[in-house]
Formats: sequence, C-alpha cells, structure tokens
Amino acid sequence: MASSLTCAGIVWAFLSFLCAVASCVGFFMPYWLLGSQLEKSVSFGTFRRCSYPVRDESRQTTVMVEQCGRYASFQAIPSAEWRICTVVTGLGCGLLLLVALTALMGCCVSELISRTVGRVAGGIQFLGG
Repeated sequence: MASSLTCAGIVWAFLSFLCAVASCVGFFMPYWLLGSQLEKSVSFGTFRRCSYPVRDESRQTTVMVEQCGRYASFQAIPSAEWRICTVVTGLGCGLLLLVALTALMGCCVSELISRTVGRVAGGIQFLGG
C-alpha cells in the first residue's frame, strides 16, 4: 500500500481520526450536564438524556423515567438554543469524520491527497472544529 502522505500527514490522519471519534462519542453521550431533580440524579446532552421527568396524566403527577433515551422529536429538545447546538455540533462531527476518513484512505491509496486537497481538508477540519 503506497501513500502520498508524509510522516506528518500520517500523524495528522490518525490524530484527526481519534479527535473525530472523540467528538462523535461526546455528541452522542448524554453526560454534558449532571444534576438532580425530584431527588434523582439526571444527566443530559444535546441529543440524549437520562432520568427525565414525564407527566403521568392518569395520576396527575410527574414521575421520573430512570432510563436513557433520545428526545421524542426535534421539537422536544428544551430550547431553540439547544436545538441550534445539536445541529451545529452534529454538522461539525460529520465534517470532522469526513476529513478523518478521507485522510485515513490517503494513508492507503497513493496520489489521493495532494497539497491542495490537504489544505482544503485542513480548512474543512477547522470549520468542523
């Protein structure tokens, strides 16, 4: 397997991949904010939440659902700012993953990444970050 990348390019490709994976895991994990509500520990992120309150209409009370899950719909995300954060963070993770996978393919395929492609990928990576 020939590569058109220098040693610095190969290091960049692997570090890009590790950072993209860490960003995606952070995006999907619901542990951005930790706290307590109704004497139960709760946590949530932009995409998922754990131990959240739900209105029980039959008993006219609020009960805690002690499990992790996604929001039921995009509109169920608590605020407009939180929705914007979800979209921007998701797009950033997608861009980082795209550049990282392209860079890893450049480690295995010769003439895939030229100097210009590397600069464009760096710009996309900057935008994703």
